[in-house]
Amino acid sequence: MEGFKKRQITFLIQLVLVTVVLFGIHAYLLYYFATETEFFFPVWHIYLFHIVITGAFYSVINYKFSKGKKDIFNLFMILTFLKMILAVLFLLPLLLSDFENKQPDVFNFFIPYFMYLFFEVYALTKFLNKA
Repeated sequence: MEGFKKRQITFLIQLVLVTVVLFGIHAYLLYYFATETEFFFPVWHIYLFHIVITGAFYSVINYKFSKGKKDIFNLFMILTFLKMILAVLFLLPLLLSDFENKQPDVFNFFIPYFMYLFFEVYALTKFLNKA
């Protein structure tokens, strides 16, 4: 269980740092280049969704790994599929709304989505290579 706690704390610190950096860059770009654009979702909602989902999914995989399950590829694929479903559910109010310009909101969501997915895959690969 000690390995679980160490990996979990390290990942959560890295996740918060990545979130602060990505959010800062994203907010900066929107402030200077999209002042005229009206968005359906506030940027912090998007980042809150990503940090919660990424943290929860990593925790599940880390827990299963610490309990002795070494083959976690199937679990990762199931969780990734679930993450896609949750992303669609998150965007559903926008997609069903009469909001005029939906494309900027979709980009605002999916660019961080893929950044977090890359970070999650990197972190999992890193700790699995050490195991």
